[in-house]
Amino acid sequence: MLSQRTRYTIRALLHLADRYGQGPVQLAEIAEAQNIPPKFLTVMLSSMRRAGVVESLRGREGGYWLARKPDQITYGEIVRLTRGSLGLLPCASRLAYRKCENCIGDAQCRLRRAMLLVRDETARILDHLTLADQLPMDEPPPQVRPEVIPEPAAAEG
Repeated sequence: MLSQRTRYTIRALLHLADRYGQGPVQLAEIAEAQNIPPKFLTVMLSSMRRAGVVESLRGREGGYWLARKPDQITYGEIVRLTRGSLGLLPCASRLAYRKCENCIGDAQCRLRRAMLLVRDETARILDHLTLADQLPMDEPPPQVRPEVIPEPAAAEG
């Protein structure tokens, strides 16, 4: 599950993407439009500035803007910057690997193998989805391709 921090960050960056090339966007505008607490937004955008995702200018005419074009910033990058990993288990993380509590061993753990597949498919999607991608709001969300989901094994009786 995505953390509140990750969701807020993506919403704030999408707001900046919508205004790309129009100059600095004030924090108060982003906070109000995206319903994000201003103090929390300040911390998140400062973190994104240190990571090179946004730039900022202080002062009355200041604000925030994307440091790169929206099509050069992926959802995968944002999730990794805010969450640390795309893995649902610590042992399924590429960058923040940790052995799970009560581990039976990576080589024997079928749950880990499944979560590695989930992580890789999640990365494939999120690393190709950018802030520039316009997902239509008046259409139902895209469905997972049926060939990706294996049919359940028939129960033997």
